[in-house]
Amino acid sequence: MKKKFKLTDLDCANCAAKMENAIRKIEGVSDASVSFMTQKMTIEADDARFDAIMEEVVKVCRKVEPDCVINL
Repeated sequence: MKKKFKLTDLDCANCAAKMENAIRKIEGVSDASVSFMTQKMTIEADDARFDAIMEEVVKVCRKVEPDCVINL
């Protein structure tokens, strides 16, 4: 399953790159991209575990950028 999410308060391109790398390491994620310019995140992950994977994505993103909000 591939889904796109709008991000709010993503402050820098470096943070976006860190988030993207961390998300790709989550088990079940086949691809991820985080764009600072468009403030969007695209995640391609296992359908059966998508909700659980998104919970992990939110935790990972909070560690990198505590102010960033993922509009689910």
